[in-house]
Amino acid sequence: MSTLLRHIAFDSGHNPRYSMIWLHGLGASGDDFVPVAEALQLPQAVRHIFPHAPQIPVTLNGGFVMPAWYDIPNADASSWNRTDDTSMQDATGIRASQQAIDAFIEREVARGIPATNVFLAGFSQGGAIALQCGLRRRAGLGGILALSTYLPLADTLQAEASQAGLHTPLFMAHGRQDPVVPYVLGTHSLKLLQDAGCVVDWHEYDMPHSVCMEEIDDISGWLGQRMTVAA
Repeated sequence: MSTLLRHIAFDSGHNPRYSMIWLHGLGASGDDFVPVAEALQLPQAVRHIFPHAPQIPVTLNGGFVMPAWYDIPNADASSWNRTDDTSMQDATGIRASQQAIDAFIEREVARGIPATNVFLAGFSQGGAIALQCGLRRRAGLGGILALSTYLPLADTLQAEASQAGLHTPLFMAHGRQDPVVPYVLGTHSLKLLQDAGCVVDWHEYDMPHSVCMEEIDDISGWLGQRMTVAA
């Protein structure tokens, strides 16, 4: 098994039968989503895991070294998931982070948590990795939560996604006033996913590039339904 990235974790109760891996956004850290996880109202105990992205130079920010799941070479968000020209996407970095998150999933399975009880959640850049990883898992997962994000490497999805991955429950949420990952990029990604055969539970909110309380409530309800079914 690969060496795991630095991370923090906590269990919401005794003997959790579910695991949730949270992937933060560009320049942030695993600590960012601890309050969100703590705010969830769920019917089952969950092991929450918050990996820290590697420190790498980010071209978009002048080569400044910061926590990032992959490099962003261009500020033009419309190029971030183009299927006709992928030269502006850091495919190597995206795939390296995919492997790093796969290692966390495999550890949970080795600890006795079925893959169908593992949920992968990510915000912004972290959400892109959640989609990249979750859709390609051969055994599938309990669910993918893609928050304020977009579909990376969309041109490879049909060839690389597994049937189990494409049928994994998918929650997507986006702010209509998002200036970082534009709303239109989120809706374009929604269409690409639907065209690939995914059934997406789409949510949108009057918010910028952030998470709101209404969204947290919706996530609680969505997860609660799946944890009850999977139990």
